[in-house]
Amino acid sequence: MANIKSAKKRIRVIAKKTELNRARKSQVKTAIRRFEEALIAGNIEEAKEKFRFAEKKISQVAAKGTLHKNAAARKVSKLAKKLNAAIAQA
Repeated sequence: MANIKSAKKRIRVIAKKTELNRARKSQVKTAIRRFEEALIAGNIEEAKEKFRFAEKKISQVAAKGTLHKNAAARKVSKLAKKLNAAIAQA
């Protein structure tokens, strides 16, 4: 355990940030899972809506610095590719 006051504060700050980042990543994973569930169910309109929500959530998390901007772009691209494939198949 740290003895210096500033080190104790850093521990507290890091704990808060870790908790926030964990929650944000969980929100992204949930949004992606719901999008993929809509695709599997074959509901294209719902999938489009879930895609827009997931894209927005990923962008927000990237803007906060929890996800790297390139990782966010990669995730959105992967989801768009799945959506476009499902639309083409339908």
